[in-house]
Amino acid sequence: MLRALADRGGFTEGSFVAGFELEAWLLDHTGRPNPVNEAYLRALDDPLVVPELSRFNVELNAPPVDMGPGVLAALEESLLTTWTKCQHVAHGMDTVLAMIGILPTIRDTDLDLANMSAMKRFEVLNAQVLQQRGGASIEIDIAGEDELSLRRQDVMLEAATTSFQVHLQVPFDAAVRYHNASLVSCAPLLAAAANSPLLFGRRLWQETRVPLFEQAVELGGHKGLADPAVRRVTFGRGYVADSLVEIFEENLEHYPMLLPMPQAEKVTRFPHLRLHNGAIWRWVRPLVGFDATGRPHLRLEQRVLPAGPSALDMIANAGLYFGLVRALARQPVEADLPFDAARGNFYAAARHGLEAELVWLDGRRHRARDLLLENVLPQAHEGLAAFGLANAEIEHYLGVVEARVRSGQTGAVWQLGRLARVQGDLHRMMDDYLENQRAGAPVHEWNL
Repeated sequence: MLRALADRGGFTEGSFVAGFELEAWLLDHTGRPNPVNEAYLRALDDPLVVPELSRFNVELNAPPVDMGPGVLAALEESLLTTWTKCQHVAHGMDTVLAMIGILPTIRDTDLDLANMSAMKRFEVLNAQVLQQRGGASIEIDIAGEDELSLRRQDVMLEAATTSFQVHLQVPFDAAVRYHNASLVSCAPLLAAAANSPLLFGRRLWQETRVPLFEQAVELGGHKGLADPAVRRVTFGRGYVADSLVEIFEENLEHYPMLLPMPQAEKVTRFPHLRLHNGAIWRWVRPLVGFDATGRPHLRLEQRVLPAGPSALDMIANAGLYFGLVRALARQPVEADLPFDAARGNFYAAARHGLEAELVWLDGRRHRARDLLLENVLPQAHEGLAAFGLANAEIEHYLGVVEARVRSGQTGAVWQLGRLARVQGDLHRMMDDYLENQRAGAPVHEWNL
């Protein structure tokens, strides 16, 4: 049905549209997770803020904004407006809202089924993952400067991986170019934005969200765990060739239904397709949505970016993505960078951040820091200009990324450096992190 819709030109060919989702933490004043999202959301009463997997997480959404002059400023204003409202309600409940990839002060005991949000979807998700694993424990093994190895009988570790997901609605006839360019963009984006170096006091990857999320719902396709290319959390199996419909067909062919739940929407809105797609967590995920007239469109969800450290940092990261993907979509990236190299780049960036060695479109290896300064940021500038942004807006937001890269101080680097300064005191480090976040300065300006 989706293929037939695409073949007859049923998708809107409208303009490019931007948006985001931010997953945030609810904390008590000791810096521990505060599992009060049900009462919190009732008090907040804002349709843009919804529950997440755990009772101590919520998700903030932005109304879509047309790509063009002022788009990044509009996204930042939207984020700050919702964030300020959220903090005000949180303070009335003796709670603090925080944006950070993995909360350094979280304990294994916090990630318990008793702290799962009271939604049927999450209950079914947990039960189905365990059932499809045949009851086998979920195994977490991550090695960085330290090592972490543990076994779980639920999916709650996924709740520790909070992100800033950037959306870009694209015309159907350009969707393949932008999807494949988005995959190539993942590594430099993540290298510049890493903000999750710690879990349970262990110093692991610069962006530990990546291995943790992949292992927390470790589940294969119809062949079980046998095929390493088919995973529920995945970079994918290859570039798309002709149409993003290929991904939805792959979903049907390779992945068993994880959320067998009845849907009330009309079949013309593809409710089961969208539900199934939502339980396959590609790092770049295509989504089917609908405009005000009910006509379907395609958008891309870039999922690699962590939450935090500041609102300005996140919007700057979004600007880097929008500009870079526009520039890369004009190039034959599939010919210039083999898919396996793009995937290898992604994991190298997650592990090593700005110090990662990345293979780029010229076939050469570059240190991520140098690649960003010499190639990626100039390309992103060109891409944002092609979207119609004024030079002042481009320089303001990309300047934040450039200064961060030149300083070498990502959120991950700051966390590790500050933790060393305070002799491993996670709570003191987190207090300092929140103080800097409240002040609103980008992370490259934070003092150690």
